[in-house]
Amino acid sequence: MTRTPPDYVPGHGLLTGRGAVVTAAAGAGIGGATARRLLEEGARVLISDAHARRLKESEAELAAEFGADRVTALPCDVTDETQVAALFDLAAERHGRLDIVVNNAGLGGTADLVDMTDEQWDRVLDVTLNGTFRCTRAALRRMKAAGAGGVVVNNASVIGWRAQRGQAHYAAAKAGVMALTRCASLEAAAYGVRVNAVSPSLAMHPHLVKVTTPELLAELTSREAFGRYAEPWEVANVIVFLASDYSSYMTGEVLSVSSRHP
Repeated sequence: MTRTPPDYVPGHGLLTGRGAVVTAAAGAGIGGATARRLLEEGARVLISDAHARRLKESEAELAAEFGADRVTALPCDVTDETQVAALFDLAAERHGRLDIVVNNAGLGGTADLVDMTDEQWDRVLDVTLNGTFRCTRAALRRMKAAGAGGVVVNNASVIGWRAQRGQAHYAAAKAGVMALTRCASLEAAAYGVRVNAVSPSLAMHPHLVKVTTPELLAELTSREAFGRYAEPWEVANVIVFLASDYSSYMTGEVLSVSSRHP
């Protein structure tokens, strides 16, 4: 049975005054939706993306709506440690504090393992897993030094739990993000920082349409309990929950944003 999405949930000031960083936040996907939801909840947000033109457009759009003093943008390739360090330095400079980090950067692709090249494997792992590691490390170093707590939310995927043909590299990377989240949470708890992850199944956005066949999208959609894909903002709502004080006793968790938990 196909159902339409619920009404958009308005902001309630859950994150007023907090400083946030969101990676891969340009465009209409989960990162862009998360940046918007954080702003609607009162946060100041530094958005980043490897695509400089789209990032600039997103910054202009959000600044016009929420104010230029609350939105900053910096291009960042999460495979480059120098760029990652510059991103977190700017967050401290512009917002004065680092309360929330959302690691959304990831890269997919489809190839059977027997046909997959080292380059394909390495590229997906470097963006999706290593990039999350670099940004988590940068965030925890600064949060630990500040001594004021904080929250890291990583974007995993149900593919980290469930097998799908042609997705060995992506599945391995997302399973790694889950394991990274759990291990980091144990270390970060000592200085009051929480580390959790969301695990979406199918959240629709324009890029996914470009790289996925209509047949596969129809098949994946048919597996969902509600008979539809998630809107990116529905995933962003769960990220907001994890970033807020409503989840104050949660750490090391991977929340499935779908019915497809194993």
